[in-house]
Amino acid sequence: MRLVFLGAPGVGKGTQADLIASRFHHPKISTGDILREAVRNKTPLGLEAKACMDRGTLVSDDIVVGIVREKLAEPGCTNGFLLDGFPRTVAQAEALAEMLKTRGQPLDRVINISVSREEVVRRLTGRRSCPKCQAVFHVELAPPQRGGICDRCGGELIQRSDDHKDTAESRLSVYEEQTAPLIAYYREAHVLSELNGLDPVEAVHHRLVSLLAASGLT
Repeated sequence: MRLVFLGAPGVGKGTQADLIASRFHHPKISTGDILREAVRNKTPLGLEAKACMDRGTLVSDDIVVGIVREKLAEPGCTNGFLLDGFPRTVAQAEALAEMLKTRGQPLDRVINISVSREEVVRRLTGRRSCPKCQAVFHVELAPPQRGGICDRCGGELIQRSDDHKDTAESRLSVYEEQTAPLIAYYREAHVLSELNGLDPVEAVHHRLVSLLAASGLT
């Protein structure tokens, strides 16, 4: 099973990718997680990525493509993988297609998850993250048991800079301009499936599993 999860920030693609990865035992490759780790470690890449994230712009294609290429070369990806947050541009999609062609492993399906812009902003601005264990909560949809405290490790929750309202709006504008064309790209390649992400996580997951089954992937 080789899948790409598309969708604007906050639609729930990471959550659904996690559930599918757990259910079918495939590694999930999240470029966002990799870049945030670099930010925490203050590597040269991390400093460059942080500047982009704070502005709500995308990290350069060369950096992201290189990271993904290294991950796909790992033995754990031989029998399948889930890509979350990559590709984000048509140029990245073309680079991915070339990578997979050389490996003889074409994509099976691209899942485009969508919700309204207003809902995305609500989800993003309400998110709270734990800098210690990377757990994510939401002040309305999934609040911690104790306000501002991580249920998993007891760390103090924060609002990431890219989840502030102004930055969230900027991220959506960037998505609409640069990433949304991927929908047309993958539709023309006949691998695109649409998924409504507005319902509760369990309902969206059930529809996703049914979609994969109908595509012969389960």
